[in-house]
Amino acid sequence: MAAASKVKAPTDPAELAKWRADEQVRERSKREKEKSELASLWSRRDFLGRLGWGGFGAVTTIGLLAAVRSAFPRVLFLPPSKFKAGFPSDYVVGEVSEKFKQDFRTWIIRTKAGFYAIFAKCTHLGCTPRWLKAEQKFKCPCHGSGYYISGLNFEGPAPRPMDRFKIYVGDDGELVVDKSVIYTMAPGVDPNEQYPQSILKVA
Repeated sequence: MAAASKVKAPTDPAELAKWRADEQVRERSKREKEKSELASLWSRRDFLGRLGWGGFGAVTTIGLLAAVRSAFPRVLFLPPSKFKAGFPSDYVVGEVSEKFKQDFRTWIIRTKAGFYAIFAKCTHLGCTPRWLKAEQKFKCPCHGSGYYISGLNFEGPAPRPMDRFKIYVGDDGELVVDKSVIYTMAPGVDPNEQYPQSILKVA
């Protein structure tokens, strides 16, 4: 197919002026249309570019937070299993020391036979009994279990005596209670007879 012939400009001066004016209008319209299409193209590119950079920034931020969080691991900090309990001379024979009851849930008792450390936990449901000095017994306030100063149960629903921890004298002469070593008591037998090694004999 032959190409369309190019429109010739008129020779008449009046028609030539009108033709030029029309050509200028068409040319301006063409340029405005091209400019509009170009602006629309770049606006789409800007949107997609910003969306991409936004995603990259979000992933980078999450990765950075994860790295920072990994520097602080979730660790359950437990109290030490061993603690110092002072010198033997700090204790009076026949008395129950409640100095370490709150922090370590431990009573330290000195008798004529020696020292022992009782786990301050009722063997019924795990409540913390109270030492009643006037009655010389441990009494659970929840269900009424009663224990002698040795930890032997004698009243209430407690099925067995209270347990004991290992106690010994450290290199510096202080008493040390090791809660990682538990003397678990069986029912019906005096704790001193069950675990004689739970008693620390000090001259």
